[in-house]
Amino acid sequence: MTRTPTHLLRRAGVALAVLPLAIGLAACGADAGSADSGAAASGVADELRLGYFANVTHAAALIGVQQGYLADQLGSGTTLTTQVFNAGPDEVEALFAGGLDAAYIGPSPTINAYGQSDGDAIRIISGAASGGAQLVVRDGIDSPADLTGTTLASPQLGNTQDVALRTWLTGQGLENSVDGGGDVTIAPTANSDILTLFQSGDIDGAWVPEPYASTLVLNEGGHVLVNERDLWPQGEFVTTHLIVRTEFLQQYPGTVDALLRANVQSVEFATKDPAGAEAAVNAGLKAAGGKELAAPVLDRAWSELTVTYDPIASALAQSAKNGVTAGTTADAVDLDGIYDLAPLNKVLADQGLAPVTSGGLGKE
Repeated sequence: MTRTPTHLLRRAGVALAVLPLAIGLAACGADAGSADSGAAASGVADELRLGYFANVTHAAALIGVQQGYLADQLGSGTTLTTQVFNAGPDEVEALFAGGLDAAYIGPSPTINAYGQSDGDAIRIISGAASGGAQLVVRDGIDSPADLTGTTLASPQLGNTQDVALRTWLTGQGLENSVDGGGDVTIAPTANSDILTLFQSGDIDGAWVPEPYASTLVLNEGGHVLVNERDLWPQGEFVTTHLIVRTEFLQQYPGTVDALLRANVQSVEFATKDPAGAEAAVNAGLKAAGGKELAAPVLDRAWSELTVTYDPIASALAQSAKNGVTAGTTADAVDLDGIYDLAPLNKVLADQGLAPVTSGGLGKE
């Protein structure tokens, strides 16, 4: 049985303290994001501020930036400004504060943002990735029962992997709490710190996205206890999708169209040239402030996910229920209207590609 280091409990407490701030920002989200006034007649913004993670699960963003697809599609009239985040809740705060216009992000923070703003602040406009998340643990943990008394990490309180971990533990009859404690203690921790803490033995495992899962397995001696894709029908679930501030979508449809064309271009590149896409992602990770991955880690990470513009809307309702089960969402969120896939389907039609569906939860 591993003791819970006090510094990890303090770290979890900090994450909890941030949550009310996010909710407070959400209450005024519609006003906070109104810095861009007077949309140009062409519907093209002077600047697009885009957030994403230095994760392989954000391959579409990394490829779009690294290969120049975003800059090319936006053209000389729009400046692309990017910001790299560790997890979704921080991105949501930036969106609510008016610091971002669009973001690659997971479903759980997106659902919270939609619910907290009464459906006003954001829209999902495209998918980006499915799969690529696992619970990796140390030697000696081979079943859910072995987790009693352990400390596990997730990237941030309320992020997609945090919700998945808490939901799965609850389903296994293992008590956990956003306040800390229970049969299993969950310590929300930045992805980069998770590797160090696992190596030192301060945590017993972590539910993390790629490439962190593959790094723990191949470099740190961990093994997979749960592959999240095994928990979903046909192994399909949304890990990353593309959202935009509703106000920005309404004011600058031309810029949103360019963003979506770059996203589709990145997905097509990943599908048709996996080797070239892997190289672009690795270069993108380095450019985003990280470091390139060793080939075995990158290859394993790449094999665990699918880069796709399909938002996999069928999984979103379950993700919303999981948030309530996990205790990171107080009440069930009405998801009606959360998608606006009409601009994406126009781009797909222009390129002779099949349309995607909102599953009845928005425009197509």
